Amino acid sequence: MHKFRFIFFALTLLLTACGDPIKEQVTRQLPVTELRVQQLADALENGQVRNAELIRQYGDKIARSKPELAELVNVFKQDATTQGPMYLALLDRLNTVKNQPEMFADNQAIYDELLNIYQAADPVLYSDALSDPLNVLADMSDGMLPRINALSKAQSQQANNAQDFGTGEQLIGNPNYGSWTTGSNGMSFWAWYGMYSMIGDIFGSRRVSYGDWGRHRNYSYYNDYGRTRYSSPSQLKKQTRLDARTKKSFAKRGQKFTSAYGKNRTGASSLSSQSKTAQSSANRFRSQSSSKSSYARKSASSRNASFRNSSSKTSRGFSRGK
Repeated sequence: MHKFRFIFFALTLLLTACGDPIKEQVTRQLPVTELRVQQLADALENGQVRNAELIRQYGDKIARSKPELAELVNVFKQDATTQGPMYLALLDRLNTVKNQPEMFADNQAIYDELLNIYQAADPVLYSDALSDPLNVLADMSDGMLPRINALSKAQSQQANNAQDFGTGEQLIGNPNYGSWTTGSNGMSFWAWYGMYSMIGDIFGSRRVSYGDWGRHRNYSYYNDYGRTRYSSPSQLKKQTRLDARTKKSFAKRGQKFTSAYGKNRTGASSLSSQSKTAQSSANRFRSQSSSKSSYARKSASSRNASFRNSSSKTSRGFSRGK
């Protein structure tokens, strides 16, 4: 059924592309993005994504030194494979484009999502994104293993005047690992998905409210560099709504709430040029989102040129992540 819907979708695009340049761009970009996602799978399976390999190595070392953590470690080792939540999320987003195009506002939104998935599937960028689960493993080792692509916890806490939200805090706010659940009192708290709930069970991490986390969070790759690449459009909308609702709730109490994503936290080190480009893109996204129509007015041709200029630097990324 899904295959038939995709064929129908592709044929519809081909028949109407001549009258709409955006549809033509979608038609051209879809197979390119599909190929990039498949190439990422090959890179993961062949050990060509650096931080994925380090996740395997860190996991093996921790399982040997702390056998009581073996079950949780095995959950994190999935991030080094095509069964990890980040890779599966890219597949799900690609399938949504192919099988549920009605989920998007217009063809421009479809095209933008294809470009986002394409860049997110760059093995070098993906390796940087894996620094979050990798550094959770580093923290689980109690200093035996160093953090990668990030300052130490103490250094980044001091630099950001951040609270300590416990082991696993790099993944809080990342919809691949959990979600914000809102109770009857209007307060939103972080809830881990599935086996990741063992983080709280094993380490006794305190319950994290969105209000506290949003004001006092520490650095993480996802929240400070990768959010617009490694989130679906619907996930980004949910984050925006929660941020606005929390700000309104604080205002009713005469308090000020600064957006969780209003500024980048300090803590990155040795990231690839692709991640720095993605951060610049995220900053533009934030400034554009303040004006509802500015993003829509930007021409597709200029956005496409900007994207291809940045992505042209990643052509060697399939050989080895950095």
